[in-house]
Amino acid sequence: MTTLNKIILFTDKDGFARFKEEKIELSEGNEKSRLSTWMNAEGLQLRQSPVGFASDFHCTSKPQWLFVLQGIMEIGLRDGTTRRFGPGEYFYSADTLPTGVSFDTNIHGHCSRLIGDKPLITAFIRD
Repeated sequence: MTTLNKIILFTDKDGFARFKEEKIELSEGNEKSRLSTWMNAEGLQLRQSPVGFASDFHCTSKPQWLFVLQGIMEIGLRDGTTRRFGPGEYFYSADTLPTGVSFDTNIHGHCSRLIGDKPLITAFIRD
């Protein structure tokens, strides 16, 4: 069976953001066009971030897909892990703050920054 890799940024049981990977089965379509099953989506938001963009540590407010359309986006975790995503790459951001927990600047969230000299253009799709 053909699959796509789903990179997931999530909040682990200890409150720290981590990456994990799962497979999305492309079980529909035909030999020329393999398709996943339909996934629900709430909306689409586009973002342009200028050269030099960098965010503070934060959590995702609601789980969403992030697709990089232009530029290179680096995601940093509290443990020093980083991953870079370039044009055509994507990940599922689900590192939400656990219910009833206040944001702890030493534990929660991820940061992001633009690598390179072109503005970063991304598309967010909430499910």
